[in-house]
Amino acid sequence: MRIARFSIDGNVAFGAVEGDKPDELVLDIIKGIPFADFELSGTKVPLSKVRLLPPVLPNKVVAFGRNYAAHARELGNDVPDAPFAFFKPATSVIGPGDEIQYPAFSQDLHHEAELAVVIGRMCREVPRERVKEVIFGYTCANDITARDVQKREKQWARAKGFDTSCPLGPWVETDLDPGDLTVQLTVNGRQRQLGRTSEMIHSIEDLIVNITEAMTLLPGDVILTGTPAGVGPLNVGDEVAVTIEGIGTLTNKVIKRG
Repeated sequence: MRIARFSIDGNVAFGAVEGDKPDELVLDIIKGIPFADFELSGTKVPLSKVRLLPPVLPNKVVAFGRNYAAHARELGNDVPDAPFAFFKPATSVIGPGDEIQYPAFSQDLHHEAELAVVIGRMCREVPRERVKEVIFGYTCANDITARDVQKREKQWARAKGFDTSCPLGPWVETDLDPGDLTVQLTVNGRQRQLGRTSEMIHSIEDLIVNITEAMTLLPGDVILTGTPAGVGPLNVGDEVAVTIEGIGTLTNKVIKRG
């Protein structure tokens, strides 16, 4: 099931996305919230009539770096022996169609297409065999990075945590095997990144076991699983699109921060 979060007539709701053709998609509005038992209302609205929002509002975004060997090598980094985590704040999250604001403190903004895991229940110290029980679903993400700031500063809070640096969407797919999905990214229609989730160094199970050894995850929290090779610069005016097999496409435009 594809679960979207949207606004219509000033109201915010969740809905199940139905249909196959892009111009015929509709939303069946959900009664309640998708992280608990819910029902479909039967009230349907065309997707074209709503504004899609970030599919979740996470308490935290836990991102894992250098989880594809080719990406680590392209930036001259060693492949970490263990998962390597950092955080993006909730204020970095934007949705499909929202604008990525080029920060004034950077002159080298990069894209990073990633599979995002959405947590469905509060969890801590999750054993490997129960990881699937805590996953709500999967969505597309773009780990926007001020590469020059990342290289210059010893920690990544500003380089990866600035406002609008975490586009998510267009919705959450709850019925998906993430083991071998195509991950691709285009800028102005030209392909920049192409990889498969099977190329991850550390699996989704590895990542969730690793982070829940240290902290509690809450419903709606997001795990970014790393990016394939091919990261590169973005400029004001660019349209960047992340497409993940079985999920859909997340598109955003880069603007100058006002």
